[in-house]
Amino acid sequence: MAVSAKEAVVQNKPSLMKSWADNETWVAWIFIIPSFLGFLIFYAIPAVRGLFISFTDWNMLSDPTFVGSENYRNLVQDPEFWNSLKVTVQYVLWNIPIQTVLGVLIAVMMDRLTRSVVVRSIILMPWLMANVVVGLLWLWLLDPTLGIVNAFLAWIGIGAQPFLGSPDQAIATIAGINIWRHVGYTAILVFAGLQSIPKDVYEAGAIDGASEWNMFWRITLPLLRPVLVFVLVTSIIGSFQIFDTVAVTTKGGPANATEVITWIIYEQGFERFNMGYATTIAIALFVILIVVSLVQLRIMRADESDI
Repeated sequence: MAVSAKEAVVQNKPSLMKSWADNETWVAWIFIIPSFLGFLIFYAIPAVRGLFISFTDWNMLSDPTFVGSENYRNLVQDPEFWNSLKVTVQYVLWNIPIQTVLGVLIAVMMDRLTRSVVVRSIILMPWLMANVVVGLLWLWLLDPTLGIVNAFLAWIGIGAQPFLGSPDQAIATIAGINIWRHVGYTAILVFAGLQSIPKDVYEAGAIDGASEWNMFWRITLPLLRPVLVFVLVTSIIGSFQIFDTVAVTTKGGPANATEVITWIIYEQGFERFNMGYATTIAIALFVILIVVSLVQLRIMRADESDI
């Protein structure tokens, strides 16, 4: 006798309820709930509260006063904000292309020459160091008087460079410091992506007479696109949020040459006690990152794979 669709659903209800109550489901919830609560308490609720604070005038010593969109109007007319955005974009343009190219180059060399765990550990080591430690380390190494970098430049006949003390060199120097720290992590991610590319694709290319250079451009890079999307999106988001290195080395100087967006958020909130306006800048940074990330995902076709 045929069973109707309605009767089938009724008959399956106990099994559906059982699936929600089985051991595996409870184990999954045990692992998910702590992360969900952490996200809710430390990210979602503060984000909503920050949005409210951005519409207030609050010095953290008295109750916030609602001012409507005044902070946002001031933001549009604030030359300090636009200068910080320009400086941040300069940092991103120094950091991301060089870091990505070097990371891909190192990953390809590891894939072709050695897959030693020791080599990978050494390459990843700078990334395991705290940003503050890295900043202090390079502050000493680049010291104009006692730094070993300028001592080496003098030994090879190049004059001492101000590096972090020069408005023209400071932001590029900070980018170089962070490239040194993060390039190994980027290389490891790309190296993992290289392992997922089927080897028979290269064999077919070699049979067709393709050179190593042609196979890199026509096989390796297209098939690495999902990994490169992840690397570029996360790297650009992290670059827009650069703070530790600036705070340790230049503190926004010299002559505001390294006054990135996160630094003026810190200054407005914790030095000038203008938390309402600082939160407004943070909301603006959040919107900028959302737009930049969506544009990257669209351009790089993140939802597609060539494998």
